[in-house]
Amino acid sequence: MVKGLTLAILMALAGCTTPKGGFCALSSPIRLSAAAVADLSDGEARAILAHNRKGAALCGWRP
Repeated sequence: MVKGLTLAILMALAGCTTPKGGFCALSSPIRLSAAAVADLSDGEARAILAHNRKGAALCGWRP
C-alpha cells in the first residue's frame, strides 16, 4: 500500500515539472503553408507573427 501511494505521488510530481531552457532552446519558428495561412483568424495570425518576431529578436531567426 505504501509503495503504491509513494509511486502515485512521484508520478504526479513528475507531471508538474517544466522544461529547462530559455525561449530559444525550446521554441522554433512557426511556418505555415499558404493554405494554412488562408484559414487563420486575425488573432491566430497576430499570435504567430508575435511569436516569430520574438524569435527573430531574441534568437536570430530568419524568415
